[in-house]
Amino acid sequence: MRGATAIMQRSPGATEPLAREQATILGLLAILTVACWVVLIRQASGMGMVMGLTMGMTAWLFLAMWITMMVAMMLPASGPMILTFHQIQVARRRRGEAFVATWVFVAAYLAVWAAAGAAAWLGAVAADRLGDALGLSPRLVARIGGGVIILAGLYQVSPLKNVCLTKCRTPMSFIMTSWREGIGGAVRMGVAHGAYCLGCCWLLFVILFPLGIMNVAAMAVLTLLVVAEKSLPGGRVTARLAAGALVLYGLAVLAEPTLLPTFMDMGTMPATAGQPAMPLMPATR
Repeated sequence: MRGATAIMQRSPGATEPLAREQATILGLLAILTVACWVVLIRQASGMGMVMGLTMGMTAWLFLAMWITMMVAMMLPASGPMILTFHQIQVARRRRGEAFVATWVFVAAYLAVWAAAGAAAWLGAVAADRLGDALGLSPRLVARIGGGVIILAGLYQVSPLKNVCLTKCRTPMSFIMTSWREGIGGAVRMGVAHGAYCLGCCWLLFVILFPLGIMNVAAMAVLTLLVVAEKSLPGGRVTARLAAGALVLYGLAVLAEPTLLPTFMDMGTMPATAGQPAMPLMPATR
């Protein structure tokens, strides 16, 4: 707790160097975020028409793309928390107390999302194999995706979402209640904050599977939503509006599966270079 209150005790002369350090951190976060968006856009443009929830990616490529996606989508919303952590650590360093570099906190935070990516890969592979074994039609698969989107909308107004969003929206409150000393403490804090972010947003990322795991437009919309929820004054209202939009869209997909971006009627797929045309498959309702 002492470390958390150190920020209130800094001397006036320390303000300008701290502002420069914060500007440097923001600049690095911005560069890293932009670089990850460039990688995602290039990867998406080069994938073409690939079927399956994992879009034909190996486990390691999927995990690499997932981590890149999390950096691109989550770091902008986590900026206030990262800056608050750094601000307190700088105050401790100036008083001669133990200092922990901010990257330790950020690395632990991203490790939570990496673990979530591994779970997402396993879930996607299992779902693909189950779908193949059951011989599900494209329309039924799309309707299942619509159901997932509806669940994501309902989760937006759930008590668990509200608790996790509160933690994400109040960095100083999180610091005051979760402060731990040393490198191990910074790791625990990063993991805890990552867990709250995961609890807040996990279904928003699950719906990327029915929308297209490398759907750049969907990623951009979800990034704006996450930033608005966590950082803007009307974040809670935004979360509720998103809930309504997701439920309505999910219902629309249930009624008309072709509204889902990943819907692919096998009977209409053209032949690709070097490959025979796909066999016709009836698109049953």
